[in-house]
Amino acid sequence: MTGSMSDVVGKSRSVIRAQWYLRSATTVARTVRLEGRPAIQNHGTLIIEDRVQIVSTVATTELAVGGGGCLEIGERSLVNYGTAISAQELVRIGPRCLIGTYCLLMDNDFHRIEPERRLERPTSRPIELAENVWLGGRSVVMPGVSIGAGSVVGAGSVVTRDVPERTVVAGVPARVIREI
Repeated sequence: MTGSMSDVVGKSRSVIRAQWYLRSATTVARTVRLEGRPAIQNHGTLIIEDRVQIVSTVATTELAVGGGGCLEIGERSLVNYGTAISAQELVRIGPRCLIGTYCLLMDNDFHRIEPERRLERPTSRPIELAENVWLGGRSVVMPGVSIGAGSVVGAGSVVTRDVPERTVVAGVPARVIREI
């Protein structure tokens, strides 16, 4: 019985921690759980739905929303430690997604490639993960990419183009490995 009571207390603490650390969010469901101390900056719209879990224990998880930007994390999704998500326009993570450790999702590169234009910010391009997407650890999702429902991105991959639903991709740049 003692183990069960400590589990309840631990879950209660993680729910309270989520409400505290995510207090700048536009909407946070009462069932969101958070472990550790994330870095949160919200200058736009931050929506975190039911039963989302955010882990920021081993390394800081960063969620940043720029002015006019929108970051949505769908119900029952997991964002693991060390992950950084930046939404200057839109990053939408669908329900039941699993975001591995140290992943990077940014909808803007924050500077142009041309040396004479490096101080100019390019146009943002939305990132969308459909339902039940799994990003392996240290994956990078580049601006403008959509990942279809039920897809898997292999660890350490850099996703530069859209991924069809129920597809496994891996590599740098990520290529289709197989369909599921």
